[in-house]
Amino acid sequence: MPRRPAGHTARRSAVLAAFTVSALVATASPAPAAPGGTPDPMNRAFARAAARYDVPRDLLAAVGYGETHLDGHSGRPSQAGGYGVMHLVSNPVNHSLEKAAQLTGESRAELRQDTEANILGGAAVLRSHADELGLDGDERDDIDAWYPAVARYSGAEGTVAALYADTVYTFLAQGLRATVAGGERIAVASRPVAPEKGALASAETAAQSPDYPPAKWVAAASGNYATGRSASVDKVIIHVMQGSYAGTISWFQNSASKVSSHYVVRSSDGEVTQMVRDKDTAYHAKSANASSLGIEHEGYIDDPSWFTDPMYRSSAALTAYLCNRYGIPKDRSHIIGHSEAPGNDHTDPGANWNWTYYMQLVAGGGSGSETDDLSFDSYATQKTGSAGAQVKAVQQLLHDQGYEPGAVDGLFGTATKSAVQAFQTTRGLPADGTVGARTWTALLSAGTTPQLAQGASGDAVKRLQRALTAALGATLAVDGTFGPATDTAVRGYQKARGLMVDGHVGPDTWAALQSGR
Repeated sequence: MPRRPAGHTARRSAVLAAFTVSALVATASPAPAAPGGTPDPMNRAFARAAARYDVPRDLLAAVGYGETHLDGHSGRPSQAGGYGVMHLVSNPVNHSLEKAAQLTGESRAELRQDTEANILGGAAVLRSHADELGLDGDERDDIDAWYPAVARYSGAEGTVAALYADTVYTFLAQGLRATVAGGERIAVASRPVAPEKGALASAETAAQSPDYPPAKWVAAASGNYATGRSASVDKVIIHVMQGSYAGTISWFQNSASKVSSHYVVRSSDGEVTQMVRDKDTAYHAKSANASSLGIEHEGYIDDPSWFTDPMYRSSAALTAYLCNRYGIPKDRSHIIGHSEAPGNDHTDPGANWNWTYYMQLVAGGGSGSETDDLSFDSYATQKTGSAGAQVKAVQQLLHDQGYEPGAVDGLFGTATKSAVQAFQTTRGLPADGTVGARTWTALLSAGTTPQLAQGASGDAVKRLQRALTAALGATLAVDGTFGPATDTAVRGYQKARGLMVDGHVGPDTWAALQSGR
């Protein structure tokens, strides 16, 4: 965590009502129980707030998860002055805490400290944005119509607001599962999304980083860093931002913050945004600013659920690149935490940061070849009584997308059949509880729907390759690289399904895959 140095479009006809569930597992502070110990207090709080302000419950939970992983941190503020599960903010440019108090009649103290009040306040603020945008009752029933309201909730504008809303809708597409302290489970179930972005559609794409090609570029406010350096760069400093990715980017753009970092890394997928040029001095580590490069990581030091493998790998690749570029030794004397920088009083990245694993990745010691339990040469029909690795894959996919298949044990029993039927119902498939080619295709392709074509790479390409293997009944290598073989498979699928045959995987091709066609 850094320190300063000494438009809405027409509503879709289909209204999606399934819960959204994500592959992430969070540990968070519980909502206070009612007298007598009301079960599932946070679930009840989300349901009540959603009903009172006519906000989709899943959307409300996805916003909260994106902000805090549903951890209120006992009323302590984030770096940007945000409080509670819904991160109600009080800073010079964002006054959502004060707005929530006005709308709900709750005191600011209650909104900061009480989880139920905080969730109610978040719902009230979201609804007020929807009202300002002119969403009527029918439109409020369509989760895709809320995109501009979610963007406004961020307190940011333009690219950062779109980035924030895109993150929320990614959780809705992938599904979301969190376990809060006390064992209460918050589930939001995966579903196809097609957010109505309106004017924000043109604000989605940030410029590319001038110093690190894989990163986006969003400049920090000019008063939050110094042009040039007074010392040569000899270290990389690791921070945890005590806040969300988009929220931190917005905070570094806020001229009142007087803080910044060179790079910011997202938890869910390792996306990187550069905010200060390497040649300039970011305000992130007091006396070490002039001689260091700062990397902020989304999350909170007391919650290890933020420190995902994609984050570690992406950050380590960035650190290795910076060390190679500037001749910085790849050791713990030169790659340090904020808490280890001279003259600093911060504790990040904290005890939950896995330095051993991180430094192995920086040095190139990570295996880079984790076992893939979802990829097979073919996908056989699975049903009650089936057993083995493919049943386990079905159970893992269902679990990650917010359904309840029971134990992920490779045994297809009653709980797994019920979860399959729930998923099939959500996707408009015959709810027979049997996982054949259509259900395999829908399960394997579920998630975000990025534009893909030859030259693309990454996890979305792997999802595509698995789904095409199931849909076409022909083995396609799952290597995450969209090459000629994947292009041929895409074109074959498009032709067989009556789609435009162009080899590009856009909304129509994803929609066909995710509906099990």
